[in-house]
Parts: sequence; C-alpha cells; structure tokens
Amino acid sequence: MDCLTITKTGANIATGAASASVPIPTAQSGEIPRYVRVIATAAAHVKLGTSSVAAVAADLMVQPADSVTLVVPRGMTHIAAIQDTAAGTVNIVPLEDC
Repeated sequence: MDCLTITKTGANIATGAASASVPIPTAQSGEIPRYVRVIATAAAHVKLGTSSVAAVAADLMVQPADSVTLVVPRGMTHIAAIQDTAAGTVNIVPLEDC
C-alpha cells in the first residue's frame, strides 16, 4: 500500500496474558475500513474476527516499533491482541481508501 491516509482516531488494546479485543475503528464514512494499520509498543499477537475473536500466541506477531497494514475481510468487526512476553499497547488506526 503506497498511501496512508488517516482521518479518524484509532483504538488501543492494552495487552496482557489474556486476549483482549476492541471493535475495529471506523473510517471517515462510518463504515469498517478496508485496511487498518497496527502498531505495538511490545511484541504482541493480533487476530481479526467478530465480537468473539480471541488472539493466541500462534497468531500474527507485531514487533515493537514495527507496523503492519492488514486487509479487513468483509464481516470482520473486531481485532484482538495478546502479549508475547511482556505487556504493552497495540494501536489500531483505520486507513482511508486510496
């Protein structure tokens, strides 16, 4: 993805030993975005899903000071995160279509 347009406030997940989830922040249109950017302050595992989603240690790892851009498949409404070895914060921001 070549452009990153962020116009709305994202969401944070405080990671710990148990999975936690939040609704995917909406885009400017009020709809769930096609893409989100995920950044972590400490290594964490993330997973997209519905309101019952739970992340586990085998899910996608986001390293501190790195970011990943994820495609949000239709029907996905929430994102979950769990710490790898230490607690931290996972930040999720909606990306506008480019």
